[in-house]
Amino acid sequence: MSLLKTPLGRVRGLGSAKSGVDHWWLQRVTAVANIPLVLFLVLLLIVLNGRDWATMVAAFRHPLVAVLTGLAVLSIFWHMRLGLQVVIEDYVQGASAKTALSLANTFCVILLGAIALYSILKLSLA
Repeated sequence: MSLLKTPLGRVRGLGSAKSGVDHWWLQRVTAVANIPLVLFLVLLLIVLNGRDWATMVAAFRHPLVAVLTGLAVLSIFWHMRLGLQVVIEDYVQGASAKTALSLANTFCVILLGAIALYSILKLSLA
């Protein structure tokens, strides 16, 4: 495999940072997990469309509905964070701007995810 490196790369010992594969793999795993979870959410929204509050609370009191909705929120927001991180790393110039946007990305995703999970818990425990 060292034959594929340039002579300068062989001398410096430079190679893969071995961190990009984890990020790529997690993005693919969350994308695959999102397929059934988003389908579940769409079907749930169709079923609950136009229903009253009591029906909505009754639906979310079912453990399967609450757990699947919570998993969907976690998977969707994690996938969103990973995707935005790639956009920030690829298209934002300057180290300080990248750092600031990466922090904002992480904090916004955590905040929005916490609000969504709190809402699900409030509905399921009402």
